[in-house]
Amino acid sequence: MFKTVHEAVVFVKECRGLVKDAAGVEIVIAPPFTAVHPVAEAARNTNIGVAAQNLYWEREGAFTGEVSAAMIKEAGAEYVIVGHSERRRLFGETDAMVNRKVVAAIGGGLTPIVCVGETLDERERNETLNVLDRQIKDGLDGLTADTIAGLVIAYEPVWAIGTGRNATAAQAGEAHAHIRARLRQWFGGDAAENCHLIYGGSVKPDNIRELVAEADVDGALVGGASLDVRGFADIVARAAGRRLAV
Repeated sequence: MFKTVHEAVVFVKECRGLVKDAAGVEIVIAPPFTAVHPVAEAARNTNIGVAAQNLYWEREGAFTGEVSAAMIKEAGAEYVIVGHSERRRLFGETDAMVNRKVVAAIGGGLTPIVCVGETLDERERNETLNVLDRQIKDGLDGLTADTIAGLVIAYEPVWAIGTGRNATAAQAGEAHAHIRARLRQWFGGDAAENCHLIYGGSVKPDNIRELVAEADVDGALVGGASLDVRGFADIVARAAGRRLAV
């Protein structure tokens, strides 16, 4: 919940100049709902895509305060973040709710960026891989291999978000390799190889290269470091050659 419409547009206008020559990396900006349309206009005909930060699974109805996939698509976004750890932790989103949102996003022509990851308590109990299995199995329930191939999955260890602590590259690589293996097991090789797996958790310019050097880390879901336009552009430049920076 950062940046007014004006601030978000200024950010994108500066960012598009800084990243216009970035090669081999997809760039996505996820502003608040109020700024999705003006940011999409500012990013038009550039190499920057636009995501919403959330959505509701119904197309329309008496759901005061909610925003549908169709509304987000019309506003100009191509992506939507689903199941972010803050949505799960602060607003009680479950794997079943994440699944409904993923299905709605796909049905509405959006690419979901589906977030998964364990809490500190779960990691200390050595439950990380079991938590990932559950979130992937339940959150992606009913999807086809072709659909999985077009998804983005963001691994965000909750204990490394906003804390200044980040998973080591090896820890991130281990989790990503496990996710990729499960996708291969449950949805097939093509789906597993084409699905973008990105890492989120205190990503900064000084650790992005080490993270994306891991074989199964395709990019980053950048949190607080994305609020500074030059810092974000630096992350994009250092991630060039991988797949995605959000």
